[in-house]
Amino acid sequence: MRNVVIIGSGCAGLTAAIYAARANLNPLVIRGLEAGGQLSLTTLVENYPGFPKGVQGPELIEMMQKQAAEFGAEFKEGDVTRADLSRRPFLLELGKEQIETKTLIVAAGASAKLLGLESEKRLLGHGVSTCATCDGYFFRGKEVAVVGGGDTAAEEALFLTRYANRVSLIHRRDQLRASKIMADRLLRNEKIKPVWNSVVVDILDPEKSEVTGVRLKNTQTGEETLYPCDGLFIGIGHSPNTALFKGQLEMDELGYLKTRNGSKTNIPGVFAAGDVQDRTYRQAVTAAGSGCMAAMDAERFLEAEG
Repeated sequence: MRNVVIIGSGCAGLTAAIYAARANLNPLVIRGLEAGGQLSLTTLVENYPGFPKGVQGPELIEMMQKQAAEFGAEFKEGDVTRADLSRRPFLLELGKEQIETKTLIVAAGASAKLLGLESEKRLLGHGVSTCATCDGYFFRGKEVAVVGGGDTAAEEALFLTRYANRVSLIHRRDQLRASKIMADRLLRNEKIKPVWNSVVVDILDPEKSEVTGVRLKNTQTGEETLYPCDGLFIGIGHSPNTALFKGQLEMDELGYLKTRNGSKTNIPGVFAAGDVQDRTYRQAVTAAGSGCMAAMDAERFLEAEG
């Protein structure tokens, strides 16, 4: 029987683990399929407090994990395949293994949305990317394209202008969905070229294991054209990793967990932290803050139960 189980090992999950471990709750962290979360996919993190010259994302995650382990947190590889929150203690299944816990902190994060193309799958990591911060450097002096029209795509495109000679923004409509300040900044940038009313239907060239261009379809005329580029960044947002809890935990229309009075969900003893419940900020420091809140809420819940 565990006092606290934490699902997820990104900034939120590891901060929760540090706080829960220091409270002598001996938390178990289930690392999940995307161990380390979004930070493990990034390179230099310049906006996390305490690192005036920045810190590498994977390095920050490694330091957090060591800190949690130092206080007694345990770690388990794997992913939760089933969760029964209708009973106490809560029951979690990792394949054939079963784990019972008095409290649960869900910090499973969010995953980047993809276009769903076969060529995209084959070229991911070979010219197709979901993270400009991680991979922008590799396209210094090149021509790249970004898919999307919201704040995610705008942020990716603006960041890529630091490296690329030209950034084409491919959007299915003729105006951006991004916030006004982001849209204005993007449209003023001479390095960014909007490509309106267009969707990517294929990416070339999987046979060469590199991106040489994209096939675009005009959403108004249906006409298809070949658009050359050296890299493609997918900026169409993220999906919270909450499918496991559908029908058990309250979610908004996009699948983000609803929290109240801090990190509490609709089920007493279940708490949520990080990108799994944050559709607004999605920063390492806010994820860490919410992980702290979840651990403190879990500790108080256990104390109240005696």
